Amino acid sequence: MNNSAEILPTVYLSVLLIILGAIAVFVLLQIVKTQRRETNFAKLQKKLKDGQGTAQDYYELGGLYLDKKLFVQSTSLFEKGLKLSKVEPENQALIYNALGYSYFAQEQYDLAIRNYKEALKLYPEYTIALNNLGNAYEKKQLIAQALEIYEQTLGHQPENKVAQRRVESLRKRIVPTQPNKF
Repeated sequence: MNNSAEILPTVYLSVLLIILGAIAVFVLLQIVKTQRRETNFAKLQKKLKDGQGTAQDYYELGGLYLDKKLFVQSTSLFEKGLKLSKVEPENQALIYNALGYSYFAQEQYDLAIRNYKEALKLYPEYTIALNNLGNAYEKKQLIAQALEIYEQTLGHQPENKVAQRRVESLRKRIVPTQPNKF
């Protein structure tokens, strides 16, 4: 009995040290990740301030602003990136989608929808933009349009879990009209 009483505190202490070690590693990784992001943020800001930025630079910095939930600033950067010449259509689609997301986050759903549609004109199989467009339609209570867009997503990517869940949910909300029996 005496032996187990002596081992128990050692086991507890060992488990505690393992947990604290795991937490320390996690915190350290987060610090490194944040430091890299902030370094990249500063480099991109300087590059754009010096007038040497490309559309990709505007897109990347806009994305960093999105991560920080600074949507007005990200919107401005995405718009500037779109104004640059020599942007490939697929990259323009990425920028339009990000711009749409920025407007969506600001609850400007009509502008979000417009930008998602621009992205889809350039890249019709862009399933992320399709899902985002469906979400914007849902926010505007345009259930039939949202369902159509999610079904379109499934046409391009049948295993898309977001679209599958949304189609299932939206179909339950659309009730077929019953003819009057009068």
